[in-house]
Amino acid sequence: MTITYPIDLLADFPGWSVKFEPLYRQEQSRTAGGFTYIKDLGSPLWSATYQTRSLKPNELDAWRARLETLEGGLQFFKGVPLARSRPIAYPAGKAVPSNPVLSAIGNDNKSVTITGLSSGYVFSQGDMIQIANSGLYRVVEAAVANSSGVATAFEVRPHLWPGTVAGSAVILIRPSCTMMIVPGSISSEADMATGRGSVTFQGIEVR
Repeated sequence: MTITYPIDLLADFPGWSVKFEPLYRQEQSRTAGGFTYIKDLGSPLWSATYQTRSLKPNELDAWRARLETLEGGLQFFKGVPLARSRPIAYPAGKAVPSNPVLSAIGNDNKSVTITGLSSGYVFSQGDMIQIANSGLYRVVEAAVANSSGVATAFEVRPHLWPGTVAGSAVILIRPSCTMMIVPGSISSEADMATGRGSVTFQGIEVR
């Protein structure tokens, strides 16, 4: 069977995303008077570190093989923030709306209005959402949907990427972005006595 990219590498990942945070593309310079100037060179990219639990020798080899399908950094995978694959207020077993939509974008390009929610649906600070054909965003301002299922003008980060348009689908469960392996970041050393080991690797968003 042909492997299709980006692969859903983390669908049954036996571990955790121990880091999932924006990598800011900024340069800085300091004046003789002590003032620091910051300049953005582009929107931040999501960066992540994934680590498995201790794996048996056969499991370890299987995960080595799965990572080799990414051919270093040449092929892509779906980067999921495993620590926040569901909304905070809706752990496993609680229903989440399946068809929300980005209905409006604020003039600041960082506030959004989302429709198609259930009445009283809660966005918590720290939730992650994916806007189709745009990217992955973290909710930085809590919001509650009104009786019509509309959550109005709450902020996310990073700022919405160019090309994001109203009417796009919003994904609340297992949101993701396309990532590549950071070359040289894979570690899969095994214990000499037991053959057990863990796998650690880093990913960075691909735009």
